[in-house]
Amino acid sequence: MDVIILNLVQTSSADAVIDKVVAAGIPLVLINREPLGDNGDESYKGILDNATVCYIGADARQSGTYQGEIVAELPDHGDINGDGEIAYVMIEGDPENVDAQYRTEYSIKALTDAGYKVKELDDQVGNWAQAKGQEIAANALTQFGNDVEVIFCNNDAMALGAAAAITAAGRTVGKDIYLLGVDALEECVQMVNEGTMTGTVLNDHVGQSHTAVDVAIKALNGEPIENYYWVDYVKVTK
Repeated sequence: MDVIILNLVQTSSADAVIDKVVAAGIPLVLINREPLGDNGDESYKGILDNATVCYIGADARQSGTYQGEIVAELPDHGDINGDGEIAYVMIEGDPENVDAQYRTEYSIKALTDAGYKVKELDDQVGNWAQAKGQEIAANALTQFGNDVEVIFCNNDAMALGAAAAITAAGRTVGKDIYLLGVDALEECVQMVNEGTMTGTVLNDHVGQSHTAVDVAIKALNGEPIENYYWVDYVKVTK
C-alpha cells in the first residue's frame, strides 16, 4: 500500500496500529474517530510523534456547543416557564465515546458561559439507540412533567425516539418543550423545517472524506502534512 486512510473501530487500538504503519513506512490518515492523549485531549503522542500520521475529523466539543447555542438563541433562551433557569433532560450516547462526553458537557457549558442558569432534571445513557431515547424521554416526561423545558440528545436517532415520547405525552416542540439532536439525518432536518424538532448539528462527513483524500495525495507526493485537520460542524435550524 502507498497510503492508508483509516477509520478506527476501537480508538484504544491506535497505538498498535500507528506503530505498525509507521514501521512499514506508509503515510497514515486517521479519520472520524480520534485517538485521545493521556489527558483526554487531542494531544495524542502517536500522531504528534510522526510526521507521516495525521487525524481528520470534527471536534465534538463544537457539536455540543452548537446545541447549546441553538437553545441560547431562542426568543426565550429555553426558559419556557420564565422561572430564570433552563430545566433540561440529557440523553447520552455511549459513555465511553468521547463524542458523547463532549456533547454532554459542552451543550450545557455553552448555556452557562452565556450567563444562563441551568437545572439538570435527568441524565441517562441511551447508547445512540432510538428505542432507548424514547424510553428515557418518556420516563422523564412522566416523572418531571411540564418542568422539562429542553431535551438534549447526543445524536438524532435518540432524538427521534424522544420526539415520539414528546408527542405521546401531549407536548408540542417549539411551544412547551425544545428538542435537540446531532447528525442532521434527513428525517430530522425535515422535522426541524416543520418545527417538530428545535435543531440538530451536521457532522460534515463529506468535508472530512474529501479532506482525507486531499491530505493523502499530499503525503503520497512527499509534501509535508499537519498532524490535525479540523472540519467544522454546521448548525441546522429552521
